[in-house]
This record gives sequence, C-alpha cells and structure tokens, in this order.
Amino acid sequence: MFFVGAHQEYLKAAVGGTSRTSDRHAPLPSTVHECRWTRRQQAVMHSAMHEPLLAAEVSEPGSRPGPGGPVIGIIGSGDFSRSLATRLVANGFRVAVGSRAPGRVASAAFPAGAELCSQGEAVQRADRLLFVAVYPEHYHSLLGLSQQLQGKVLVDVSNASSLSRPEQSNAERLAQLFPQSSVVKGFNVLSAWALQAGAHDGNRQVPICSDEADSKAAVLQLARRLGYSPVDAGGLCAARDVEEAPLVLFPSWGRPVLLTFLLFLFFYGYNFLRHILLPFLDQGENNFYQLPLVTVNETLPAVAIVTLALVYLPGLVAAVFQLARGTKYKRFPGWLDCWLCARKQLGLLSFLCAGLHAVYSMCLTLRSAAGYTLLNTAYQQVKTGVENSWVEQLVWRSDLYLSCGILGLGILAVLAVTSLPSVGNALNWKEFTFVQSGLGYAALTLSVMHTLSSSAGTLPSSLRPTVTTLPGCTCWPSSCPAPCLVGPVFLALPCLMFRLAKIREGLGVHTHTPPKPSGARGSWGRLGAMGRAARGVFSLCESVNSTSSVL
Repeated sequence: MFFVGAHQEYLKAAVGGTSRTSDRHAPLPSTVHECRWTRRQQAVMHSAMHEPLLAAEVSEPGSRPGPGGPVIGIIGSGDFSRSLATRLVANGFRVAVGSRAPGRVASAAFPAGAELCSQGEAVQRADRLLFVAVYPEHYHSLLGLSQQLQGKVLVDVSNASSLSRPEQSNAERLAQLFPQSSVVKGFNVLSAWALQAGAHDGNRQVPICSDEADSKAAVLQLARRLGYSPVDAGGLCAARDVEEAPLVLFPSWGRPVLLTFLLFLFFYGYNFLRHILLPFLDQGENNFYQLPLVTVNETLPAVAIVTLALVYLPGLVAAVFQLARGTKYKRFPGWLDCWLCARKQLGLLSFLCAGLHAVYSMCLTLRSAAGYTLLNTAYQQVKTGVENSWVEQLVWRSDLYLSCGILGLGILAVLAVTSLPSVGNALNWKEFTFVQSGLGYAALTLSVMHTLSSSAGTLPSSLRPTVTTLPGCTCWPSSCPAPCLVGPVFLALPCLMFRLAKIREGLGVHTHTPPKPSGARGSWGRLGAMGRAARGVFSLCESVNSTSSVL
C-alpha cells in the first residue's frame, strides 16, 4: 500500500496536482502553453502506466520466443524430446526438432515455438547445441550427418541399459563416432515428466561431464537457465557412473534395510517361541491370535533400540582403532568403513521402528481381546471381593514407561528432521554435532529407561530361564546400548582424551610433535591443564562421534 500511495502522489505531482482535497478548486493554467505542457505530461504518464516497472531479462514461461533467440536442436521426437522442447520454448529458446520421418509425427504434440523437421534440417538450423535424444543403438544412423555435425556440441541424454559395466559408456561411443564434435553428458537423470513439470518441486541436480571445458560451460549455463542445479561431474570418463545413476535403487539403503529386517525376523521368532509356541506345548494355551499385533509390537522396540545402538557403536570402535594405531592416517577396515557410512540409514530405520511401536501400542486398546481381558479382570475382582486394586508400584512403572518413551520418540523425531539436507545445511558444524551427538545420546538413554521400566518388576524372573520358558525379550536387548553409554566415560579419562585429541590433530606417535612454548609451567599451569581436561569431558563425546551422526 505504501508503494501504491507513493505512485499516486508521483502521478499527481507530475500532472500538476497535489494530494490535498482542498486543491481541487485550484485555478486552471493561465496560458495555453501551460495547458499543452500539462496534457503532454498526462500523455507521458498514461503511456508509462502500461509499461512494466522492471524489465524482464528472460522471457516468462509460456511466452512465445522472440525471433532473435538462440536455436537449439533436438535429434529425436519421443516423449523426452517433447518435454525438453516444451521446457526450452518456455524459457525463450527456439527449438528445431529433427525426426527420421517428420510426416508421421503429430506436430500438435510439440509446443508452438518448436519446429518439426528432418534431422538434417535440425542440425543446420541449430546454432551450437544439439540434444541427441535417440537410443544408443541408433547412433550409427547419424553417421550421414558427420559433416554437418562438425563443431557442434552434442548433449547425450541416454541412460545405461543395465548395470553390467560395459567397456565404454554411451557418451564415449558417441564421441568416438563423431570426433569432430564436442560431446557432453547431461540431463539423463531427468525424466520426461520432470522436464515438463519444471524445477519447482524440489532440488533437481543435473550432473554434467565432458572433456571440453567450453562446451561443458555452455551446457552448465543452459541447465542453470532452465532452473536446475548443474553439477560438474568431471570428464567424459565419468559418464558411465552418470548413466547408471537412474538405474540404481537406493544404493546406500540395501545393507541397513537387510540388517533391520534380519533383526526383526530374529526377535519376532524369539517372541513367537517364548510367548506362543512354548506355552502351547507346555500348558495348551492358544495364544496364536497375538501374532498380527501383540508379537509385532513386542518385536519393534527391540529392533529400534538395537539399531539405535548400532549408530553410535562404530564411533567408539573407530576411536579404539585410532588409539591402538597411534595415528589417524591409516584407513579403517572395510567392514568398519561400511558401518560408518550406514549410520544415517540405521538411525532413520530406528526412528521408523520406534514410531511404528508407538502406533501399535495405541492400537492395543482397540482390539476385541483387550475388551474381553478388561471384563474378565473386572469379574475376577468382583468375585474375589477386592474393593481397591490400586498398586503404587505399577502406577509409577507405567507413568515412567510412557514418559521415557514419549520423550525418546520426540528426540528421535528432532534427529530425523535435522537429517534432511534443507535443515542440516542451515546448521553450523557445532549445532549439527550437538543435535546428532548430544541429543542422540539422550534419546539412547531414554530408550533404555523406557525398556527397563516396562519390565522392572519382572526383571529377575525374565532373566531366569526355566524348562518351558526363555529369558524375556525386553531386557537383554537393552544391554546392546551399554558399550555406547559407558565407552565415552572411559574415553573421557585424561590419559585417553589428550592422546586421542593429539591423534585427531595429526600429532600421533608416528608424527613429529612441535616443541612446547618456552616458559615456566608451575602449579598454575597444572591447574589450567586440569580445567581444560574438565571442560573437554563433554567435548570428547562430540569428538568421538564427530563422524557418527545419528540420522
């Protein structure tokens, strides 16, 4: 509103008016020259009102391209070609689409700014850039255009047909067929639907690689103008990895998901054996109705707490390796390296199991079996004449059990949110380490308290197996986080803390230690060292897990 009012004041001042209402009765210009000057100002301002305040540098989406815009050629008339032509025309480019049989292609499928013609005509009309949107098996059909393709930049958008790792990538084969042209690999990670929808819904990174720096820069600039985030992937030798990227199905999630599934099967089978099969064989109890809901609900917390412990355990193992070797310049074993790289996925799977456990627990009271159990308990209480069934110990246990579970799930939700790239990029390294390490240890502690409080009254009996029963599944999985909670306490000892800090600073036992600064170090110096040791207890937990983010 401020800008509208200011613009109105500017118009009134330009035509000789003011903003006061009393000026409506001001005298008219006294001379003809003043009248003509006032009319000329009004005409100028009237024409200025129809002009945009800011001139657009690029054409708006959906507008027709100007006659002087650059011409980009596309060889191929499939779905990808139509979507690419639509996106190029919307950004102010003229497009020439080349087809082997232009007469059999419906021209209405392409936007108005795209011209459908033969492949030779498309190559001639293209200024510099040419998108090769044909299958790699048809590259040889373009050999007749070798003379016309000299000096052109060919953008290969094909993907690998399988993960068999051939000797040459599709882009390298295209560069070998047309040595007089510059081949750039890019835009293959975008589908036809993503091109047509645009780059508005999410981050669309486009890896681009080529051996020609100028050609790569031109394609990078084109991708940036189309609204995507181009990534320089290096030379054309990296085209094989770029072509196989759309074929890989969650490459970093395979082992964590498999491990979580195996843990679920193990704990589910254990609960089935303890709560269903053995009571049926020993006492004839039919508890098979518990398989769909109750047994799953007893399995999920065990899986969640074990996977959460597996997130922090590799950080301690890495610290032990560095202390034993005395240096940080030796690589970790392969199994430990894979374990360290899978911590984010393990943390998210732990959060998934914890969330499902909360939902299953809320649904326990909705079962018909829960209503029957409540009625039977009330009948037994009336039959025995018990007026007050209040048990103080059970009340405290249930409240502590629920409180620790809710707090632990809430902290895990915070960790899951900070694992998002958009949220994690907004935090500095100190904040990210505090959230993922400090709050992660708090979530692990609350999870252990939640598990132990659920079986506090039955702890001795659950750990003591009999002929027909096994130890409870709610207690011994809680021993898995014990090394993660006790390990940082031992590493906080000054003899280990300072040694580990020097190793991670590159001052290990096998490296040269710089001389200490000159000067007397008496009792005050020792007190200062003790103070620094006390301040470093908490920082050590962060340094141990500096590469051990929970999620």
